[in-house]
Amino acid sequence: MATLKHFGLPIAFAASFLAIGVPYWPVPYGQVALPDTLVTPALLVPVLAASALGFCALASARVIIFVVGAVLPAAVLARVIVETSADPTSHNLWPLEIMIALLMGLVAALAGALAGRLAGKAFARRAGGIEP
Repeated sequence: MATLKHFGLPIAFAASFLAIGVPYWPVPYGQVALPDTLVTPALLVPVLAASALGFCALASARVIIFVVGAVLPAAVLARVIVETSADPTSHNLWPLEIMIALLMGLVAALAGALAGRLAGKAFARRAGGIEP
């Protein structure tokens, strides 16, 4: 369990980052319209990752929300860095892009972490075990 406790957050972050980024990065710059471009089935990955972390109580809810909530802005920032290195005139409103992604990420992580934590407590109570 100690290994899972140490690697649970980085694995959740990396898996969510790739799940969000891989379909988002190839979208042509002219077709990106945040937040709509980020609302894909891949958005369920950070929600489910936060839920699993909350269910297993691998970290506090606050840590889960901040770490998993940072996935979307990290994916947007990666795109901004790559595209502005090729064309410095693109992404002139990148701070707004980051803020939109941050709000979306925090909401997704909050929903997942709370659902997972509540399910974990209900499961522990029903199983007669100690609550996480």
